[in-house]
Amino acid sequence: MAQPENAPFVFSPKLSQLSALATRYAKPEYSVTHGGHVRTIAAGHYTVTGLSRHVRLGEFVAHRSATGVHLGEVVRVEPDIAYVCPIEPGEPIGIHDVVIRKGAFRIAPDDSWCGRTINALGEPIDNGPGMASGQERRPIATTAPPSMTRRRVDQGFRTGVKAIDIFSPLCLGQRLGIFAGSGVGKSTLLSMLARADAFDKVVIALVGERGREVREFIEDTLGDNMAKSIAVVATSDESPMLRKMAPLTAMTIAEHFRDKGENVLFIADSITRFAHAIREVATAAGEPPIARGYPTSVFTELPRLLERAGPGAEGAGTITAIISILVDGDNHNDPIADSVRGILDGHIVLDRSLADEGRYPPINPLTSISRLARKAWTGEQEKLVSRLKALIHRFEETRALRLIGGYRNGSDPDLDMAIKQVPVIYEVLKQLPSDKPSNDAYADLAGALKAAAGGAQGGARQRG
Repeated sequence: MAQPENAPFVFSPKLSQLSALATRYAKPEYSVTHGGHVRTIAAGHYTVTGLSRHVRLGEFVAHRSATGVHLGEVVRVEPDIAYVCPIEPGEPIGIHDVVIRKGAFRIAPDDSWCGRTINALGEPIDNGPGMASGQERRPIATTAPPSMTRRRVDQGFRTGVKAIDIFSPLCLGQRLGIFAGSGVGKSTLLSMLARADAFDKVVIALVGERGREVREFIEDTLGDNMAKSIAVVATSDESPMLRKMAPLTAMTIAEHFRDKGENVLFIADSITRFAHAIREVATAAGEPPIARGYPTSVFTELPRLLERAGPGAEGAGTITAIISILVDGDNHNDPIADSVRGILDGHIVLDRSLADEGRYPPINPLTSISRLARKAWTGEQEKLVSRLKALIHRFEETRALRLIGGYRNGSDPDLDMAIKQVPVIYEVLKQLPSDKPSNDAYADLAGALKAAAGGAQGGARQRG
């Protein structure tokens, strides 16, 4: 019997079932994927057979056990076996266990993540509610935007730290390194810079930090600024894979906000521990060391991460990166410090001797450089800073001579001026984390020098 012309078309039950099955298995969680079996297990990695033809370096795999699904990253591929470093330490892995391919690890940042503390996998660790997913899933291991599509860096901003705003001013989209040995004050200075008002969002990667310091940094240091901040945490006791992933996840979140046209501050503490994590993973994969135990992959991954910071395309925002570099044994020429220094747009050097004198932050104004300072200075400010550096250099190079009484006042007018003004400059540059950020560092310096000159003239009149 023919169906009437105006009657609605009706699918047969079998066709409806087939349509439902097609819709179901089109979803990624139901799709058929390639898998293999665990062959060998060693400290830091395990090998898998049957996956070599289907996985790529850096992709993720999943191992299912009685305790759940555990992720791992492919770090080496050979014709018959693939080497996998587990993401979580202490996974219950057994011989012949099934391992399936997952592909590149992706996260979906969302504006609602502001104010949250997450781990390297994008999962909340602050006992808050679940995390909403954004509309776009981004791979954490990606490349920087093409160089010729980026805007130029030309807008300075105030950090509120007087020593930096005067001697090494920064610009939006700049990449700055803070170089210092252990215990000199890198994290403290980073916490002061995180309070700058020039940024719409702040993304912080705490890599290899002590667990007790995480809450102190977030609650005490950031305080109200945490409302516009996202912290990605991988403490020192977590696996090298999580410590390796934390800066990549944080940078991906920063790119999400940059592409929306916002100015983002990216802070990584520290990039040296990120390099240590890469070294541990590479060593487990059998990569040979080339410089103080560091393999070649370390010197490949560092520029890949840091080049992702900076200005975006026309209409996009900026990522200003401020990272800390731990120099082993106060040796500023160790492989990581030397490599990173050539990638960055400036470096702040913290001097242990200045910290011993009680000068905080212990920034050495002579060895600290901002390659974009001329874009932030006015012409008069540049001349003033050049003069101040000359006075400080003159003061420091004659310190030993003056201590033994080998200099007579009046012999060198420039040195006489340095002796009068440099101690005042040093006093102005002192700044504790509890102090309010400086609104105008030059005005503070001018006021102190004027007051010191007035006091000296008054004393001279009294003596006369």
